[in-house]
Amino acid sequence: MATASPPSVRSLHKSFFPKSPRLPHNSHFRSPRWRSSLRSRCPIRATSAVALEPESSTQRNQNMETDLFACPVCYQPLIRKGPPGFNLQAIYRSGFKCKKCNKSYTSKDVYLDLTVTAGLRDYTEVKPARTELFRSPFVSFLYERGWRQNFNRSGFPGLDEEFKMAQEYFKPTEGGILVDVSCGSGLFSRKFAKSGTYSGVVALDFSENMLQQCYDFIKQHASLLDSNLALVRADVSRLPFSSSSIDAVHAGAALHCWPSPSNAVAEISRILRSGGVFVGTTFLQYTSSTPWMVRPLRQRILQNYSYLTEEEIEDLCTSCGLTNYTRKVKQSFIMFSAQKP
Repeated sequence: MATASPPSVRSLHKSFFPKSPRLPHNSHFRSPRWRSSLRSRCPIRATSAVALEPESSTQRNQNMETDLFACPVCYQPLIRKGPPGFNLQAIYRSGFKCKKCNKSYTSKDVYLDLTVTAGLRDYTEVKPARTELFRSPFVSFLYERGWRQNFNRSGFPGLDEEFKMAQEYFKPTEGGILVDVSCGSGLFSRKFAKSGTYSGVVALDFSENMLQQCYDFIKQHASLLDSNLALVRADVSRLPFSSSSIDAVHAGAALHCWPSPSNAVAEISRILRSGGVFVGTTFLQYTSSTPWMVRPLRQRILQNYSYLTEEEIEDLCTSCGLTNYTRKVKQSFIMFSAQKP
């Protein structure tokens, strides 16, 4: 039987969202204003292969949701079987499969497992101590119950102010898809979803227990259960999204915990659309005001984590193809932003 490829997420946005003013916040998907002029010039492009059949509006919507997720092995869009919709219940009642490498992915408890090792029985990987620490049930429980609040001592301005600052950087991506990588217990994922600013929010973390904590907090807010919010387990150095498919990526207090910041930022750059924005916060190894005699001591104390300097973070973003780098620094806190050309 003849086969053809379904439209990509980007082209399907064209079909679903005609040129018009912003849709209300309770609409499921809203198109970014910065892409409105581009749609009229973009032809429909094909991706993975399916049978040639007339599509109903429900099928088109289901394909759009499916194309958001890609196989972390070969980065091909996943084929989805299950109810349409981009919310917790719809996604976790669905099965996903890669047509190219034939690997299947399913939900585990409350999150969709899109790691390379998903479903393996005889192979396990041991991650660095800083990664394994946050997979602990005890640390996951404490993270939002006092652990994160202590960051204020290092210059972090507090959750509400951090969120406000991030939203300013993300203004060009309003109406698009936002991925909150290394989301922890979902502190910011929930805020992004509640804001109604984005057509979809993915709370992504490698820690199973952090995602469980995230779901426990979501259950306390009925509106979030039906919102366009998904919980996904994935490795930040192997993100399960097609190239140039995501509008915004947030990484709160995360970069210093990544086994390889360069691999992670390269992946973030890969999945961002042209014009997409990456915003991150982390602890600095030292700042320009740190006395020279203290810097070697801080380097030794912090050697088990990837604490970088202001210059190193900028160089890292630039080397991964990101531009328009900017930053705000207070004590050892830094919030930085960069954009995909």
